[in-house]
Amino acid sequence: MTSVAIDADLSTTTLRPRASVQWSAFGSLLIRDVVVLWKTKWAFLLRTIMQPLLFVFVFGYVFPKIGQGIGGSGASAAQFSTLLGPGLIAVAIIFQGIQSVALPMVQEFGYTREIEDRVMAPVPVWAVGAEKIVSGACQSVFAAIAVLPLVYLVPATPVHFSFSWPVIITLVPLSCLLAGALGLTVGTRVEPRQVPLIFSVLVLPMTMLGAAYYPWTKLGAIPWLKWAVLVNPLVYMCEGMRMGLTTIPHMNALAIYGAILGFTVVLAWVGIDGFRKRVLT
Repeated sequence: MTSVAIDADLSTTTLRPRASVQWSAFGSLLIRDVVVLWKTKWAFLLRTIMQPLLFVFVFGYVFPKIGQGIGGSGASAAQFSTLLGPGLIAVAIIFQGIQSVALPMVQEFGYTREIEDRVMAPVPVWAVGAEKIVSGACQSVFAAIAVLPLVYLVPATPVHFSFSWPVIITLVPLSCLLAGALGLTVGTRVEPRQVPLIFSVLVLPMTMLGAAYYPWTKLGAIPWLKWAVLVNPLVYMCEGMRMGLTTIPHMNALAIYGAILGFTVVLAWVGIDGFRKRVLT
């Protein structure tokens, strides 16, 4: 009698579709990362704003005040402050994407073995890697929001932003996804002991040659460098930020969107494939 009742209950129970379970698990992993970020919010803000704050303070505030170096004074200094802002926002995005994804993976694949708990979630292994990209993208969005007031308020000369909301709404999320994908690629394709060196051999060259502190269009005076830096995804992010925030001449919009989409797809594929191999081995 009891067996019949149980069978009847099972027959009337509606099982959740597999896709629904997977999306729920994916969302839970993402929410967990957001909760952890909130608990460490002050450390997150400190590591996010320190570099751009120092840079914009020295070059946007100190130099114009003393009439020395970049910008000098007057209109040229104001133009440099306006030029500098979008570049620093792009640098904060890509820096945060790498730092929030690549560095924690050293611990998760290392002594904490936290990755073993993550891959037990009812989602494919590749989806856990994709969640890492989305989590890094979310943190990059927060980094961009945190840096924006700094680059606008700190410079001694007026910063002239002209917001193009269609560009901002579309380009910022794409740039953040690119940063997260780059972080996953670095975290899975580089030996754990070598990940801290990435900031010296990858992030610093990317920043200095990424058109963050000068427009890419001005590199026409050095033709070989103008074309060589096109392998750097930060170039397109910086040019895109200038397109969305200023009226300064910038790279063609189709080239910006096409390159950011292309880099995102390629790096996401490479990163997720590397993540799957690391987990399975």
